[in-house]
Amino acid sequence: MDDGNRICEALLGWFTRNQRPLPWRRSYHPYHIWISEIMGQQTQMDRVVDYFLQWCARFPDPASIARASQEEIYKVWEGLGYYSRARNIQRTAEILCRSYNCTVPDRYEDLLSLPGIGPYTAAAIMSLAFNRDFPVIDANVERVFARLFDIPTPVKEAPNRLFIEKKACSLLPSGQARFFNQALMELGALVCLPKKPRCGQCPVSRYCEALQQGTADQRPVLNKPAKSVTIFMATGLLVHSGKIFIQKRLADDVWANLWEFPGGRLQKGESGAEAVRREYREETGFKIGVVEDLGMVRHSYTIYRVTLHCFLCRLLSKDSSPTLTAAQEYRWVAWQELAGFAFPAGHRKLIERLQPEAARLRSEGIILEP
Repeated sequence: MDDGNRICEALLGWFTRNQRPLPWRRSYHPYHIWISEIMGQQTQMDRVVDYFLQWCARFPDPASIARASQEEIYKVWEGLGYYSRARNIQRTAEILCRSYNCTVPDRYEDLLSLPGIGPYTAAAIMSLAFNRDFPVIDANVERVFARLFDIPTPVKEAPNRLFIEKKACSLLPSGQARFFNQALMELGALVCLPKKPRCGQCPVSRYCEALQQGTADQRPVLNKPAKSVTIFMATGLLVHSGKIFIQKRLADDVWANLWEFPGGRLQKGESGAEAVRREYREETGFKIGVVEDLGMVRHSYTIYRVTLHCFLCRLLSKDSSPTLTAAQEYRWVAWQELAGFAFPAGHRKLIERLQPEAARLRSEGIILEP
């Protein structure tokens, strides 16, 4: 038996004993694999599990997704971010019901033709759902191979990506792709960690060139990360006659079709209170007054680090009908009704933060029951 076969045998045995009980592994149903793979893009696995269970309880199959409104889709997806993924799921579900009898196709080329499914996701579905011989290479697998073969240059460089793909193909045991690919990914997630790899627990440590060379903690070599951008923004919870003003973002905007409280970036030399008054005037035509500083909410997306200054506001204008310039729709809603709308991360955090304050705001007559 050569080293490649020994590596495969060791990995498969280790996976059998140590795999996490992830819900989509119960049946490897193609629908479940598809949803879990889309959710897992740019999202930590521990967060994916709860969202996956919630999603499948509401949408048990492609037909239920195709029948749902976009707002229903967004609400169940709320908090996962990158809402284009949710839009693509719904577009794909409609195609599956129209062209594939509401099932996930088992041809790689068909999968690639679907919205939101690229080469990696298509290979993952072919491998995990249908046990076809496709290698699946994510960041965990790249890290495992960078150490196993002691790759001294950035792992994302084209020659290294090609090298890893060839190695993955050569090691892949025919007919066992489902478990072999998961074993590699699971090894990277649980043992071959980005920092402080647990080499003493690794089933293939005897074949690891980086461990033998003493370079395991220096692999993989990564490209320099993009510099983060700090943004200061302001938003206001505008209350009038006990109801709260919300507006729906434009369809071609960032966070398209999500609901929000109006606001925007602070201009140079502008305070948060000044910014929120200006933004309301520009986006709605409303003249507002700031009643209370609600503090700051911090959140991040892609390379941006956002500090959101939040205020409780009241309407000074006589007319409660806005002139929308940055939204497609508006509503005045009761506090409890906010739970039925999907918001961007910063505004959702503001709502959660204000939950303990809701009783006080009600007692003061600022917000009303629905």
